[in-house]
Amino acid sequence: MTRQGKASAIQAILKQLYPDAQVPLTHRDPFTLLVAVILSAQCTDVKVNKVTPALFRVADTPAALAALPRTRIETLIHPCGLAPTKSGHLKELSRILCEKYAGRVPDTFAELEALPGVGHKTASVLMAQAFGKPAFPVDTHIHRLAWRWGLSDGTRVEKTEADLKRVFPEAEWHALHLQIIFYGREYCPARGHSLEHCRICRQFGIKARLIPSSSFVKAQR
Repeated sequence: MTRQGKASAIQAILKQLYPDAQVPLTHRDPFTLLVAVILSAQCTDVKVNKVTPALFRVADTPAALAALPRTRIETLIHPCGLAPTKSGHLKELSRILCEKYAGRVPDTFAELEALPGVGHKTASVLMAQAFGKPAFPVDTHIHRLAWRWGLSDGTRVEKTEADLKRVFPEAEWHALHLQIIFYGREYCPARGHSLEHCRICRQFGIKARLIPSSSFVKAQR
């Protein structure tokens, strides 16, 4: 089967399992989504969703967050990990949003990726899920599954993104990146993988393999 044919078959399974995939991070607008995505780096969505209600009660706009002392932000987000770094990024990007963008989150890759703590993956999430623009965010789940399923060679995150964009319809990218994440967590984990449990790998006779951890580094942001 060609890579394109495999991608179409995989997409059909994902659509059946997750017909209405929604962003798992609780948010109300582009800014609160941006904050939640930054907090999710090396942290679970579940934990982020436990932390953000208290944070957003205190500051749910760039102006309010920029006005908070960094130590206060750090205390509020501490359970998410990397609090000293994340608090600095959140305070500084909030200041920039107020001073440069009148308190709005910009909707271009160049502007988003220029913000503190915002890499290409985070910018892609915002572009796809907040602004409905074509983007295919690639996190560690997607990177390893694209490799495991033979849709990319696993060498670089950028290569994985380009390969997936070639084999999947552009109109489906925003849903697919969520569907693949959900499937990886539920059926196709990095460890403890079972062909009996994993419909996609079973269908294509794919045995579990672990992608080298070094190739995950740039999929984190």
